[in-house]
Amino acid sequence: MARDTLSKCLFPAAGYGTRFLPATKAMPKEMLPIVNKPLVQYGVEEAIEAGLTNIAFVSGRGKRAIEDHFDISYELEHQISGTPKEQLLEGISSIIDTCTFSYTRQVEMKGLGHAILTGQTLIGDEPFAVLLADDFCANDGDGVLKQMVKLYQEYHCSIVAIEEVPMDQTQNYGVIDGTEIQEGLFKVSSMVEKPDPKDAPTNLAIIGRYILTPDIFDILHTLPPGRGGEIQITDAIAEQAKKRMVLAYKFKGRRLDCGSIQGFVEATNFVYSAYYDNGENYPSKEP
Repeated sequence: MARDTLSKCLFPAAGYGTRFLPATKAMPKEMLPIVNKPLVQYGVEEAIEAGLTNIAFVSGRGKRAIEDHFDISYELEHQISGTPKEQLLEGISSIIDTCTFSYTRQVEMKGLGHAILTGQTLIGDEPFAVLLADDFCANDGDGVLKQMVKLYQEYHCSIVAIEEVPMDQTQNYGVIDGTEIQEGLFKVSSMVEKPDPKDAPTNLAIIGRYILTPDIFDILHTLPPGRGGEIQITDAIAEQAKKRMVLAYKFKGRRLDCGSIQGFVEATNFVYSAYYDNGENYPSKEP
């Protein structure tokens, strides 16, 4: 039985980030900065806003910088103590005080579904969120995960975030088909991973925000490899939808794909123009 309360958010973070080479040769792509804050920190802040303070990472080789970022740095903090630069660490210090962090490794890259399955030891038998830090989401109101947590509290089922994309781009996404049960909320009947535009059932594409009930792990354990020979979370959720209700939610806000160089630059420009005034080093308000 799914619980009403969500507290855990899983961050798959084992990918190589090859589109950003050579920058990611020795640095995790999740640590690439949007202005002066790592991409992954924006994701953790979104999780905290949604009430999810038990943060779990599925990482891999070369990802130690993520663990170090969400930890105390005694030497650095001593060095800048009492200077104006001290305020620049207030945000991350608050995160460290608020959250519990746990880590496990995905030894082989076998797809997002496999990464989520690897995180089962950190999640246990309870519902949880999944956040892909590559998808940077900006909102004037509630963040995407907070919007989805409110829906989970009403429907108690798995939920995926979706947005409309041009039909000629469906091959880059998991795509849902379903019935709209209220404005922007769909009951999923099927999902397809990266369909050719001529085969895509809709242009409603899944982005990197999920809430999953724990029975997803049972499906992932027996799921055969799908597209690209990988274990696809889209295939697992499609199986789940055959047995119980799964929802797709057209979220409020703007998504920027920071897995691409163009999207990363757009996100950087957006944050700078929204939060920094007149070239100042410090934000005019908290990003």
